[in-house]
Amino acid sequence: MPGTTVSPTTRSMRGATSRIPGSLRGWAWASFVSQALIIATGGAVRLTGSGLGCPSWPTCTPESLIPTEELTWHSMIEFGNRLMTGVVGIIALVVIILLVRTGVARARRDLWVLGVIVGSGVIAQALVGGVTVWTGLNPFIVGFHYVSSLLLVCVCAAFIVRMNEPGGARTLAVPRWYAGLTHFTTFVLAVSIAFGVLTTGAGPHSGDVESGRNGFDAALLEHVHAWPGYALLVLTIVLVTVASASDLRTRNWGIALLAIQLVQVAVGLYQARNGLPPLAVGVHMVLAALTAGAMTVFILRMKRPADAVAGADADAPASVSASA
Repeated sequence: MPGTTVSPTTRSMRGATSRIPGSLRGWAWASFVSQALIIATGGAVRLTGSGLGCPSWPTCTPESLIPTEELTWHSMIEFGNRLMTGVVGIIALVVIILLVRTGVARARRDLWVLGVIVGSGVIAQALVGGVTVWTGLNPFIVGFHYVSSLLLVCVCAAFIVRMNEPGGARTLAVPRWYAGLTHFTTFVLAVSIAFGVLTTGAGPHSGDVESGRNGFDAALLEHVHAWPGYALLVLTIVLVTVASASDLRTRNWGIALLAIQLVQVAVGLYQARNGLPPLAVGVHMVLAALTAGAMTVFILRMKRPADAVAGADADAPASVSASA
């Protein structure tokens, strides 16, 4: 409006996110997508019985880095997943390089820390993958391998959220009881994922016909896994309802989180009633990671940059005088 002045604080806040180069934004999204894809390829390895398609690590066989003619199509699936690890690692490295070269690493320590966590996590994941092969697909290590990948999806999601907001101090933008309920919902999600991993470790998809199971009752764990899943759905409905009624900044991502969960529940019911078809189990695994990623975004949306509040307060007198 003519005559309206904007405070320096607000101008700084509005321009903060524009200083993130477009190249960094693109590679950050590529990192998120690749982390989700490697869960899909890792699931394909396990669900096709290709977990020991390459019987050694870091080479495919003791004599060869890549699959040989004597090996089967299982080897190609397992080796393809190993190549995907390289792709994920290269993308994470590019993000770190761009953070340094563009100066973002100096200006935004939060983004630098998140980028380094992803890069270090990829290296750690590769080592865990090697241990998985060396232990003959121990179900507990396989489960840890999956959870680690899921956490990297969450970190990539956090990077994207923080990239699109100014750095610096942040302040709570929702009621405290709402924040507490959100964190409790996150805990329920973690419990659901934990029991899901144990259920898979007790089920038929071991990754190789000779690999052992964790010894738990798979049928019982299916029911135990479902209970926190349904509780998570109910809690999310409550969070979305409150956010919609009160116009909280978590509303849109709450709706997205709820949509993913509804699909997840449908896939879970389908796989349980149809003998755990591999494709459905793989989709269920990826959806669990996307649910965790969406939950991460939801949590971060509960806070806003402190400068936004200060800027709004500073602009208030100018807006009043302009309207007068």
